[in-house]
Amino acid sequence: MNTIAPSNSPTLSFVVPMYNENAAIPIFLKRVRAVMESLGESYEIVCVNDGSTDETLSQLIEAQKTDARLKVVDLSRNFGKEVALTAGIDHASGKAVIPIDADLQDPPEIIGEMVNKWREGYEVVIAIRSDRSVDSFLKRNAAKWFYSVMKRMGEISIPPNAGDFRLMDRKVVDSLKRVTERTRFMKGLFAWLGYKKAVVYFVREKRAAGQTSWRYWKLWNFALEGIVSFSSLPLRIWSYLGVFTSLGALLYMFVIIGRTLFSGVDVPGYASLMVVILFFSGINLICLGVMGEYLSRIFIEVKQRPLYLVREKYGFESE
Repeated sequence: MNTIAPSNSPTLSFVVPMYNENAAIPIFLKRVRAVMESLGESYEIVCVNDGSTDETLSQLIEAQKTDARLKVVDLSRNFGKEVALTAGIDHASGKAVIPIDADLQDPPEIIGEMVNKWREGYEVVIAIRSDRSVDSFLKRNAAKWFYSVMKRMGEISIPPNAGDFRLMDRKVVDSLKRVTERTRFMKGLFAWLGYKKAVVYFVREKRAAGQTSWRYWKLWNFALEGIVSFSSLPLRIWSYLGVFTSLGALLYMFVIIGRTLFSGVDVPGYASLMVVILFFSGINLICLGVMGEYLSRIFIEVKQRPLYLVREKYGFESE
């Protein structure tokens, strides 16, 4: 297993994006430390404070004072989880990198199994949720629908029930850092990279503490981001719809001509005319909306703004 990490780098880097995870931090650090002590591997924990409004940053700074393996990246504002995850990966120095959430719904106890797969030569080890019963009925089925849509529409294959929790070899991480697009859908980017993959399974747990910030509207926008970022089918659909509509209109024109010639019926009804106008007006607006989603992403990309800004870093000076 070849890597290009420096020889003094830790074996594993945990990347933890955090937004208002004040209550979960002590529990998270305790469990990760216990797991790593049993494995006997060197490690670092790169925590990214994504503009938290609670005591997340102060807790991380205090914890870092007594543990040099803890690194803190404080972003200048809230950039969103995908960007915070990117920032953490950019600052990770380990021979392998493991993104993980602080809420402990992805249990660190399976890291040993992931490391074993990595030692066998796999470059990516994906953690798959075999049981999501702790999630609500709506959330489980929405996730099922999303993965089904992505499978049919997407240009890449995203493993169902796989989140960000995975182990990536340094060569994979270095390849990911070359992807500089501004609109980030990390699950898609992970899948796009390829490499030799293995999977491990786990039962999704309840949050260790605190409340999730992922409400349904935010999840909807996240799903939309994934579809638009990795599929051009929504654009092509409107070309197909336009062709079928034109053919239907042409057919209907011949029907009207025939009725006029043979039955003398040539006066259309006002109600049917309004229905047709309103229907196709709605179709046009939807079409413009889909094109607008793609156009907005082009607009974001061409501005070439930095993906994130760092206010301060803690613990990196000791390297």
